[in-house]
Order: sequence, then C-alpha cells, then structure tokens
Amino acid sequence: MRFDTHHTGHIKIAEINSDNLIISNIEDALNVLGDSYYQGYDGIILYEKNITPDFFDLKTKMAGEILQKFSNYRIRLVIVGDWSKYTSRSLEAFICESNRGKTVNFSSSPTEALKLLSRIN
Repeated sequence: MRFDTHHTGHIKIAEINSDNLIISNIEDALNVLGDSYYQGYDGIILYEKNITPDFFDLKTKMAGEILQKFSNYRIRLVIVGDWSKYTSRSLEAFICESNRGKTVNFSSSPTEALKLLSRIN
C-alpha cells in the first residue's frame, strides 16, 4: 500500500494505491483512517478495487459502519470506481445521497476525486 500525497491549497490528500485488497473488514478501514489521520491528511482517495465487495452489498451494513467512522474523524473520503456495473437500486441511491454531501463521495476518476476533495469545507 502506497500513500501518494496531493496538496491543493491548504488541503493534504492521500491517494492510496495498491494492487491488493486494502479494506476487507471494519478493522482494516480503521487502520487506513488512523494512518491517514495521524499523518495529517484532510482527505483520502480509495479505489473500489481495493475494497471488499461486501462493502458494496448494503445488506452487510459494512459501508454504513465504515463511512460513519470517516465522518466521526472528519476525514473526507472519495471512493473511485466504475459504478455502472452495480445494479442495486439501494446502492445507487446510497451513492447519490452520499454525493450530495461533502464527507463521503463516489467518483469515476481520480481527477474528479481530487476536485471533490479540494472543495472548501
């Protein structure tokens, strides 16, 4: 796992890159959150491919639990992926609702993710 740092104004963003699964459970997410928090990052870009598919099955409640942790620590998160492959209406609604706020967003590109995280709090 590699943290690539981006600076936009006074905002420090971690783009987390890996060829492996990074988050397979809530504890893994807390580790990523803690590492980012203590390194002074204001926002995180994660890739869908690095998150367990269980996260995207809302019945597991994993997404809600993990995203609540990011909200509690006030670390902004953008998850980058191809959202067109998901057919769940509830996931689609969840993504839409998340994208209305600033804390957790879903994006289709790293460039868009950086723009989202660059918005003033």
